Amino acid sequence: MVRFPRRQFLALAAGAATLPALSRIASAQSYPSRLVTVIVPSGAGGPTDVVARIVTEHMRSTLGQALVIENVPVANGTLGIGRVARAKPDGYTIAFSPGSTHVFNAAIYALPYDVVNDFEPIGLVVKDRAQVIVARTSMPANDLKEFIAWMRANPGKVTLGHTGPGSPAHIAGIVFQKLTGTRLQDVAYRAAAQAMQDVVAGHIDMMMTSPSIALAPAQAGSVKAYAVAAANRLVAAPDIPTVDEAGLPGFYTGGWFALWAPKGTPRDSIGKLNAALVDALADVAVRARLADLGLEIFPREQQTPEALAALQKAEIEKWWPVIKEAGIKLKAE
Repeated sequence: MVRFPRRQFLALAAGAATLPALSRIASAQSYPSRLVTVIVPSGAGGPTDVVARIVTEHMRSTLGQALVIENVPVANGTLGIGRVARAKPDGYTIAFSPGSTHVFNAAIYALPYDVVNDFEPIGLVVKDRAQVIVARTSMPANDLKEFIAWMRANPGKVTLGHTGPGSPAHIAGIVFQKLTGTRLQDVAYRAAAQAMQDVVAGHIDMMMTSPSIALAPAQAGSVKAYAVAAANRLVAAPDIPTVDEAGLPGFYTGGWFALWAPKGTPRDSIGKLNAALVDALADVAVRARLADLGLEIFPREQQTPEALAALQKAEIEKWWPVIKEAGIKLKAE
């Protein structure tokens, strides 16, 4: 048996004790060393998916690793977001999601996770300045005032397509009915793109959806675009009037998109993901593609984890009472 002098033995023991710490530091410094899975809790081709692919395509060049999108379009995102909540907090599974998954869902579903305490915010991405109110081309109404009058004359007959209870379009529909004194039939889809296909085909009557979904068919004349639910017209579609101009003043809707990681993800990894996001949102080509979709990039000072956490808190305080009043409560899948 080899014997070491006491001083040498203590030195070797101290060195061995530092190995795990050094290993963790090296691991953090090398992040990411393999591909990152990005859970998009909605279907391919929908607003969230479209934005996620534009942004993560640039992020991979900054991070030096592929970011692979996995669509999980079930129960308004509760399944996909749940997977992220339960994922190993190492930065290799993150969520790219609309604000509804981290605001509305917690007021509607009995979730197996906490939307505030089970996630680390990475950063705000973009916001939909407004949804666009569109209808099938065979709808007899030619403008929003006529459309509301037609709905009042035909209570409960108009079908509204959206991606399920708690989705931005579903919540917007609740507020719309309250403001106009109308009654709509909800028709849920796995993806907004599928719902839009049915509006174009005339299978359902209307949608309130992101410009990224609405503008192409509206500009092609495949749907009627009645109004933009905002105070200002969209730069990408200046011919579509605002709700103020069209006869429903103050009906402003819109959403936002953000990146999240599981709780306990190392701060260094969060920092690198945020830096890659900021780089992407500063890129001229990325900014142009997002602007073409009618989306607005958050100012640089709001592209931080802290700003995302603050916005989530404010949105919860704003929307949970509205949802509670509407009496919507479901069980998550």
